[in-house]
Amino acid sequence: MAAAELVPASPARADIPSPEITELIDLNDVMTAAALPTSGLITVEVNEDGTVSFALPRAEVGQGITTSSAMVIAEELGVPLERVHVTLADARPELLFNQLTGGSNTTFSTYTPIRVAAAIARDRLLQAAAGRWGTPVTDLSLAAGVVTGPGNRTADIASLSRIAAGERTTQVAVRLKARDQFRVIGHPHSRVDALAAVTGGKKFTLDLDVPDAMPTMVCRPPTINGKVGSVSNLPAIRAMPGVSDVAVISTGVAVRAATFGQCIEAVRALRVSWRPGSAEGKSDESVREELHSAELPLGMPPLTPSVEGRFTFHFRSNSALEPNCAIADVRPDRAEIWSSLKAPIVAKEAIAAKLGLPLRSVTVHVTEGGGSFGRKLFFDAALEAAEVSKKIGKPVKLMWHRADDARQGRTHPMATSRARIAYLGNTVVSYTQRHTSVSTDLSHGLGEIFTALAARLPVGDIGFSQTFFQLSQSMPYDFGANSRLLSETDKGFNTGSMRNVYSPDVTCARELLIDQLAARMGKDPYRLRHDFLREDRSRAVLDKVADVGDWGRSLPAGVAQGIAFHSEYHAVSAVLVELDCRPQTVDRPIRDGVGGPRVTKAVIAVDVGLTVNPRGLEAQMMGCLMDGIALALTSSLHLRDGHFLEASWDNYFYTRQWNTPPELQIIVMPDTSGEPGGAGELGVAASMAAVACAYGRATKAMPTVFPINHATLSFTPKPTVPPIPASPTDGLDHVR
Repeated sequence: MAAAELVPASPARADIPSPEITELIDLNDVMTAAALPTSGLITVEVNEDGTVSFALPRAEVGQGITTSSAMVIAEELGVPLERVHVTLADARPELLFNQLTGGSNTTFSTYTPIRVAAAIARDRLLQAAAGRWGTPVTDLSLAAGVVTGPGNRTADIASLSRIAAGERTTQVAVRLKARDQFRVIGHPHSRVDALAAVTGGKKFTLDLDVPDAMPTMVCRPPTINGKVGSVSNLPAIRAMPGVSDVAVISTGVAVRAATFGQCIEAVRALRVSWRPGSAEGKSDESVREELHSAELPLGMPPLTPSVEGRFTFHFRSNSALEPNCAIADVRPDRAEIWSSLKAPIVAKEAIAAKLGLPLRSVTVHVTEGGGSFGRKLFFDAALEAAEVSKKIGKPVKLMWHRADDARQGRTHPMATSRARIAYLGNTVVSYTQRHTSVSTDLSHGLGEIFTALAARLPVGDIGFSQTFFQLSQSMPYDFGANSRLLSETDKGFNTGSMRNVYSPDVTCARELLIDQLAARMGKDPYRLRHDFLREDRSRAVLDKVADVGDWGRSLPAGVAQGIAFHSEYHAVSAVLVELDCRPQTVDRPIRDGVGGPRVTKAVIAVDVGLTVNPRGLEAQMMGCLMDGIALALTSSLHLRDGHFLEASWDNYFYTRQWNTPPELQIIVMPDTSGEPGGAGELGVAASMAAVACAYGRATKAMPTVFPINHATLSFTPKPTVPPIPASPTDGLDHVR
């Protein structure tokens, strides 16, 4: 086993004379700095069978980090990729801030520590071979898992692992491979778990066979965060087929049964009187008024010409494709939890506190997750499963219903964004933006990072959300004096930092105003962006999508191109789309859905610095595009009388096939920085903004409410009592 403590280099870029905080330090830098002190606890283990094991202290939720981490190890250690087995580490409190997955930070912060640990293991193996053969280490090489020495002597690492083993603390110097020696990093590779994924071999939480852990579901309130008043028919529910236990808990009434189907039947039969929730009586309209009242002023009207806009972004679901779930086995003196968790240390601490157990008595296993969108930064299912297990004294396999997740789960906050660009002639004098949002819950661990590093952050004495906002938003254009501020209101909703957090809304508002500015100045929208972008690499991605996407080509009336740019976490992206807004497209019939405009073509260019796995990056950008299309056109929650109307994926319109572009090209630009940048969220904001800009150009009217189709309710809302809708019985009637 090999590990290393990294000695941090001097702070980078600290001498740049710029008012942009993110040019000095951004959210990714903060998370990396927080992880650095415990980077020496990241270990790579060479086994006696010649395989290599690595317990990744991050959550794999489909983004492909197990593959990219395996590639880094294979490259630096000199072993075949198929010999590297990456698993997910249990919650390890000693890692402090080094076990938090978010902010596109995994590859950015673990790239060097993993390489160093693998390089130390490589050197130990070479030293073991040198000792066996009496040969200088400099005469040996390690490739494909085999050490080769003078006289064509060879030894597989399997035969050397025991000799090289040992636990000792010593300071060593390692030489990492030079870029021109890379044979794995930077080359496209399919996911190491692809076969298991398509054959059903992957093990998610609900696939685990934990002894006596029976299916469990919860009857939840009809409004957000309502509480149980009383239950009138508990004895009848306990007598239902398969039901083993019924218990009132803090979030509702839990039912444990032999099957999930029996759980559903019992939940639907419960008769509960509910106390009011935290958003009682609220609606889209009332929250919008709250936001308007909380908006910070843009300042005095400028003396120069300006363009200005106010944009509204409705609530959006934070549900992942995998239902929210957890397994818990709580005993009087210990507890064991299984769940897909992006902040497992915080989860472990919260579970221990709720159960009244010492931290050492709680074991939290991190399982692979079927998606996240930031949802799995929260551990409500794990906490709830622990509460149920303790109350009934038995193991439980808890699953949230789809309606639970849409109506009681985490949502991306509703927000407004006011922005103004003042200009004079061909010069932009100032850019001002005031973003107002329903309060974002950052209790999953990022807030603790900000607190721990507060004295080192150039943001002054401001709150968690404002710190997050300032460190995640940048101004890539030379727009004179610029100012961005966040204002928050209303903590009555269960919110979460969905993929890309504030950036899609903030960037969308900015890029729409840039199109308006171009029209005022009589300039081409692409050319104006190009001329005002600050960096060469930014202009390069913009130029690439304009060239490959044939910007400015002739299109039919009602069809238009949109182009947008976004930068974050030492990475840059540009997106060009073509959007069909003709009546025959917008009004096409869609069963229980809204057709609306369709993106027919998309081109994405990204420069993320050093790309570990280009194929994985392309997949990430494809997902980002689908997120952006959804946010611009179709995906939102409708709030009415204290609850959301949506109750499943069938009436929450994430990007469907009818909105997916038939033409898509993703271009990974040559590395311009030499180090990995943040990629997991990079393409969302630019994609949403490009679609919005295309809509404005196609319809000759700038959109100001998102998603554009929010005003059309295309489905009949399912009832809130009972809280779990009946299973569909007519699916075969709609096969096409």
